[in-house]
Formats: sequence, C-alpha cells, structure tokens
Amino acid sequence: MRMAAVGLVLVLGTILAAADYIQSHRTVDKVVLRNSQGKGSRKEEFQVKLQGEEEKRAVEIDVAEQQYSGEEIRELFGRVSGQMEGLILGKNKNLDRIEYDMELLTKAPDEPVEISWELSRYDVMNIRGELQRENLDEEGTLVELRAVLTYSENEEEQAMYECTACVYPRTLSTEEEKQSRLTEEIQKQEEDSRTKRRWKLPDKLLGREVSYYRRMSSRGPVLIAMAVLIGILLYALEIQNRGKEKEEKKRQMLLDYPEIVNKMTLFIGAGMTVKRAWRKVVEDYERQKGVLGKRYAYEEMKKVCHEMDSGVTEAESYEKFGRRCDIQVYIRFGALLSQNLRKGTKGLTQLLKQESLQAFEERKARAKRLGEEAGTKLLLPMFLMLAVVLVIVVVPAFLSVQI
Repeated sequence: MRMAAVGLVLVLGTILAAADYIQSHRTVDKVVLRNSQGKGSRKEEFQVKLQGEEEKRAVEIDVAEQQYSGEEIRELFGRVSGQMEGLILGKNKNLDRIEYDMELLTKAPDEPVEISWELSRYDVMNIRGELQRENLDEEGTLVELRAVLTYSENEEEQAMYECTACVYPRTLSTEEEKQSRLTEEIQKQEEDSRTKRRWKLPDKLLGREVSYYRRMSSRGPVLIAMAVLIGILLYALEIQNRGKEKEEKKRQMLLDYPEIVNKMTLFIGAGMTVKRAWRKVVEDYERQKGVLGKRYAYEEMKKVCHEMDSGVTEAESYEKFGRRCDIQVYIRFGALLSQNLRKGTKGLTQLLKQESLQAFEERKARAKRLGEEAGTKLLLPMFLMLAVVLVIVVVPAFLSVQI
C-alpha cells in the first residue's frame, strides 16, 4: 500500500513535469482572457523570446479584470438604484413608515459599486442607519437620504440616489408599552433624587402598589450544570479507564500464558506434582516480582495457593482460577489440570506440551496481527501527508495552466 502511494505520487509528478515542459516550449495564444467584472485582477507570467535571440526573458504582467464600458456603467448604476430601496429597508416594510434601524450599505452586494451617504437629520438617524430613539416624534420625522454611487474601478464615474424616509417611534405591544412606562417612572424617580446618597424606589407604579425583587443570579444553576457535566465526564473517563485497564490486563495475561504453561510442563516433566509445580511457578514469580512488576496471571496463581491453604480442593481451585481469569485459554488450562487430577495425571505432560506449542503459535500469530494493525493505523497519516503533497504540487500547476 505504501509503495502504491509513492508510485502514485511519482506518476503524477512525471505527468505534471511532462505537461509543464511541453507547455514551456510551445508558443501561447497571444489573446489573454481577463477575469470577468467583479472577479478581481490577477498576475500572468510569460517567457518572452525576441526574434533572433535564443534567451527567454521572464515578464510578469498585472491583468486587470474586464471593466465596464460607459453604457454598461450607466446600466450598472440603474440596476443598483433599482435595488437600493429593498436593500436599505432592513426590517421595515417601506420608506413611508420607518420604525426599525435601516441598513445603509457602503457597498452594493455582488457589484463593483461603493456607496457613501448624506442625511438631512443626523439627530434622528446616524450614518449607519441606526435610529436615535430619544429624538423621535410621534407625528413622524422626514429624513432625506442621499447616496453617492461610485464605480470601484473609476472613481470619476458616479451617480446619485435619493429617497425620503418618514421615521416614527416603534409601535409597542401592550406588554412592551407597560414595560416602557414602568422603566420611565422608575428612571424619573432616580433622576429627581440624584443629589442624594440614597434614593427610594416608587411605592406605586401605574397607580398600583408595587414590590421589588432582585433578579435571581444564574451562578448557582450554572455551577450545578457544570458539576453535573463534570461528573458525567469523570464517570465516562472512569469507564474508559476501566476498559483500558481490562484490555491491558487481558493483553498481559495472554502474553504470559505460553511462559506459564511451559514452566508447568518442565516442572511436571521433572517429576513434580501439579500442586508442587504450581507453587514453584508462584515462588519464582515472587523472587522476580521486584524486576518484572505486577503480573496479573501470576497474581491469580498466587490466589490459588491461598485457596488451597485455606482448605479448598486442588481441582476446584484450578477451575476457579480459569473462571477468574475469564480468558478462554486460562479456562481451558484450569479445566485440563482439574480433569487430570480427577482421572489421574497419566498423559498430562504430553497434553501440556501440546498446549505449550499451541500457546506459542497463538502468541506468534497475535504478534503478527498487532504488527499488521500498527501498519494499518499508519495509513491514515500517510495518506494525509500524500494529500498535502498533491495539493502543494497539483494546485499551483493547474492554476498556472492557461485555459
């Protein structure tokens, strides 16, 4: 797979190099296509060769976008002027009643036209179209708006757009009006007592007795929500860590299994009983524990020794060992020892040798599989790097091709 990716890059590089070589030795069409209006200018580089000379000279030219003719500019201004009212109304329905802020654009959308504004009443509306609500009259206020439309590519080309808007205070709903009156009455009380250190809230509002409360802070609920979220995250992390620990335990026990079976085979083959061979394996582990560290399989074997010392039968201890390990090979190993104790140990050594060989074969197969998985995991970053290389190589090449 890796070699295929490298080969793909080499093939693409060869094709692009050949295409660039052919293009650099072929005269280009003397007609250059400009970008259309509104698409901006671009740079073009040419290799210029004069008649009678062999050397080529690099020349870089700024190619401006296609500009409008005089007639097209007039059509452009007419088109923008026709759209202007709809563009500046904002939430308002028409210019006869303006209750919300207008949107006085400084550039026409998708058109090369700059817009500057002049207003007759800056006390009613500012240059951005925001209403100055404290200065609005219930009867309505006429505001003359004058826009100067300027062609972006030639500032001498201009046109004028004019309109008149009638600005009113926003019509409030019953609830909004009540809210506004409450605010005004409390604000007036505050303004009338600004010479005093303390000021008293009105006892009555809108002709009715009134009580005041502080708005409940959101700090408590926010902290509660954060605590719950952190608790959920910590619980999820704990579950994840338990899963990782269980996987690590299983991996370690599978790694130790061939060694354990091999040791038991050697000790039993040397004439030891199963129980004595088991204790010998545990004793060797205890002596090397400081170097090897904690090994889960050997710790389970040590529990078996404690069980037998406390009176549990040998066969039952081996079966419990397999169930505690909860791995198929250990369950099989515990059952093998338990059955041979009941039926007699004749042929046990041969069975253990077969089990040892099978365990080592499974260990080799597992190591091979892990190696393949590691190689597969490396494919994603490798392909990402390949994509970056392709973008770096291909995009500039295609952008430089004259279509």
